[in-house]
Amino acid sequence: MKKPFLYLFAIMLACCTSARLFAQETPRIPEASSTQTIIQDFGLGKITVTYSRPNVKGRKIFGGINPYGEVWRTGANAATTITFSESVVFEGVKVAAGTYALFSIPGETEWTIILNKTAKQWGAYSYKQEDDLLRVKVKPRSVDEKRETCTMQFANSTTKSTDFYIVWDHTAVPIHMQTDDDAQITANIEKLMLGEKANRPYFNAMQYFYENDKDLNKAMQWALEAEKMEPNGPWYKLWKARIQLKMGDKAKAIATAQEGVKIAKATNDDEYVRLNEAVILQAKN
Repeated sequence: MKKPFLYLFAIMLACCTSARLFAQETPRIPEASSTQTIIQDFGLGKITVTYSRPNVKGRKIFGGINPYGEVWRTGANAATTITFSESVVFEGVKVAAGTYALFSIPGETEWTIILNKTAKQWGAYSYKQEDDLLRVKVKPRSVDEKRETCTMQFANSTTKSTDFYIVWDHTAVPIHMQTDDDAQITANIEKLMLGEKANRPYFNAMQYFYENDKDLNKAMQWALEAEKMEPNGPWYKLWKARIQLKMGDKAKAIATAQEGVKIAKATNDDEYVRLNEAVILQAKN
């Protein structure tokens, strides 16, 4: 009669021991390659990059743990992803809005940058070339300062273009991108400028046409209409003067900017005093 009891006791003891083992907390350990997401406003949209950041740790990186001529996940862990909320021009190639995996093939004097349509994948183990959206060639640069942690960053960003850099160890790889929204913006401006006169976006319209080297005659018409609606606006004088100067009429630009300075001084608007005076100085040089 004792054996069944001992057997049952042994089972209960084993179950309790297992329960204690499963109940133990696993230690919190940081990832060896931390994850980072960077977001860059670009034109009408945004560019979002998510990647894991390996460290050098005394190793030879390119031509070493990342061999030349082989596809690299461009980071660590899961493949790096890049998301465009609007279409862009990626190293001269038009790319539709969407999320892509960013792979690369390092080389001593030339890198191949790859956008792959399979965004979610681990490393480059299941990478398939037939799923590539594009491949472009770029030139790596040697940098004196060592970058211990793989870093991705944007530089030289304007409303029209940006440079995206992959930097690790003593290597920096630039990728140039341009916006692809000028036609959309221009069409939207033209449409809005046909609406009710009081609701027309004169300021934004003439500013965009001026800064993007578009039809300056249209920009001037809009500046004149805006000036009629708000003759004491030093900002309209400023942009009218800038447009006149860009059209080559220095005398008129100076006269308009002088009017802007006078109005701005009367309202103690130091910023527009300075901006209009800058146009005068530029026109005189």
